[in-house]
Amino acid sequence: MGDAEIHSEEGPGELVATYKGVLKRVLDQRPSGTRQRIASALGKNRSFVSQIANPSYPTPIPALHVERIMEICHFSQDERQAFFAAYSEAHPRRLALLDRKLKLRPHTVYLPDLGDEVKNRKMDAVVGEFLQKLAHIMTEDDKS
Repeated sequence: MGDAEIHSEEGPGELVATYKGVLKRVLDQRPSGTRQRIASALGKNRSFVSQIANPSYPTPIPALHVERIMEICHFSQDERQAFFAAYSEAHPRRLALLDRKLKLRPHTVYLPDLGDEVKNRKMDAVVGEFLQKLAHIMTEDDKS
């Protein structure tokens, strides 16, 4: 009975590592700066992206970030299928969140260059977060 308990505890971690491995392989094939673009789009630090892309860390990828990450990384159809197969096995209930999630479309916003990389990243994060909250508010109005 002890072995079964250990297996059930290891299983989810291994399943998370599988889909994070797909993300890591995709990121490794993309140009430098992709991790920073993901971090900015999600309003997170680059270290967050490193954690969610490293199969060694048990931190799962939040369902609400999956589509945005795939969009930025330009996942191929095969990469998407491999990722979703592993993700759905690791988090079967989270797929319902992905199905209900707002579909995204690209839109370029031109912001002033503040002459400081740190300030520019902060502004990018604030604008991205604002737009996500605005979209959430707008879709909530549609549901009522």
